[in-house]
Amino acid sequence: MRAVVQRVSEASVTVEGEVVGAIGPGLCVLVGVTHADGEAEADKLALRLPKLRIFNDEEGKMNRSVLDTGGEVLVISQFTLYGEAVRGNRPSYSDAARPEQAEPLVARVAERIAAQGVRVATGRFGADMDVRLLNQGPVTIVLDL
Repeated sequence: MRAVVQRVSEASVTVEGEVVGAIGPGLCVLVGVTHADGEAEADKLALRLPKLRIFNDEEGKMNRSVLDTGGEVLVISQFTLYGEAVRGNRPSYSDAARPEQAEPLVARVAERIAAQGVRVATGRFGADMDVRLLNQGPVTIVLDL
């Protein structure tokens, strides 16, 4: 499982002109699933994200988490995180899990984060989404589990 995590002031996902998910300050998380991933990887990611200390404390050091700040999390499925373009100009997505495997795992990540008391919004799986975000910092972390 791979996640691109961005610290944001705000973020939203729009599908066909309708905002389907939006957050204020918190994390915008793009989640990619590969063939070897299962519930254990989804649970590990969901436990880690709310505790990721990438928010500034009173001294300006990245020492606080979403749990500490009361921030929100926007979870968006993105199979292209497993795109591979070592050869040629057209990426291959053969490392990305099929939708029937990936969709429930991405949903599980969102559900497990919410179970920790964090407000979670999501994109719409398989949809052509417009993602808007205001990256604060900028801070961007890539997690490979």
